[in-house]
Amino acid sequence: MLTDYLQACERGLASLFAPQPLSVVMTLSRERLVDRPHGDLPRWLAALEALPMGPAECALDQDTLTIGGAGEQDAETVKQALQGLIPWRKGPFEFFGVSVETEWRSDWKWQRVAPHLSPLAGRRILDVGCGSGYHCWRMAAAGASAVVGIDPTILFLVQYLAVRRFAPELPVWFLPLRMEELPAEGGQFDTVFSMGVLYHRRSPLDHLLELKGALCAGGELVLETLVVEGDERTVLMPEDRYAVMRNVFFLPSVAMLTRWLERCGFVDVRCVDESNTTVQEQRSTDWMRFQSLPDFLDPDDHRLTREGYPAPRRAVLVARKP
Repeated sequence: MLTDYLQACERGLASLFAPQPLSVVMTLSRERLVDRPHGDLPRWLAALEALPMGPAECALDQDTLTIGGAGEQDAETVKQALQGLIPWRKGPFEFFGVSVETEWRSDWKWQRVAPHLSPLAGRRILDVGCGSGYHCWRMAAAGASAVVGIDPTILFLVQYLAVRRFAPELPVWFLPLRMEELPAEGGQFDTVFSMGVLYHRRSPLDHLLELKGALCAGGELVLETLVVEGDERTVLMPEDRYAVMRNVFFLPSVAMLTRWLERCGFVDVRCVDESNTTVQEQRSTDWMRFQSLPDFLDPDDHRLTREGYPAPRRAVLVARKP
């Protein structure tokens, strides 16, 4: 199954990458999926194979990505297969009437972002840290000519394949890579998304430069990340954990983040949304049973994290590569 997917992926990406860079990304992908796979991959693939085969109508241009209709397949069989891919973090989805209530309401983020984008129709798009691929499918439904999602988490790739099983004709591809593993010979994407990644990077400026390198001249960056309130001199670096997470390094103010983008050579930088993350948007569900945002906040004051820092606040900035 994965060999067939990788072959299709290589064919699909041939128009985006030159032969040598394409060889690099496909070699890395094969190493992670075939040569040295994750120990749980056989179990996840068995769950994927338990999903029904055959055509199904897909509605990918709405908040809940919907595959097939209720009653078209045995609901219990579908549910058991999808439960084999728990935890589901980014969504929501519905497969043949079975609702997958994910940890994140990713549709809410899309509602904040989408009104401010250049039209996606015909654009070549890179989605960095794409998770399950939820937003990739939304981009494809908006008419993108090609969408490449990258994320090193193999479970997320299998969740993407659960949708691709019923929409193989769409130009959406998932590579199990980190941004820094994409070949430096870039410049082929019209729009690059980095949502929920920057604060995990030890060197945020390097990440911004990597994103810039992937864009063509005049291309658009869509950056969503954790921020704090303050002026152009304000940035928070947690002493250890932030909202229980160890891998959070820099939370700038919007003004500071704007300066970072401008110093990295972006122009037309604008903040299009800034909002607090609520416990309705990120929470535990039957499909993601581990701790979530309500457990990461001060139980007596949800304006603070357990460590006493400002609670998660996210901003969306849009910028252009000259």
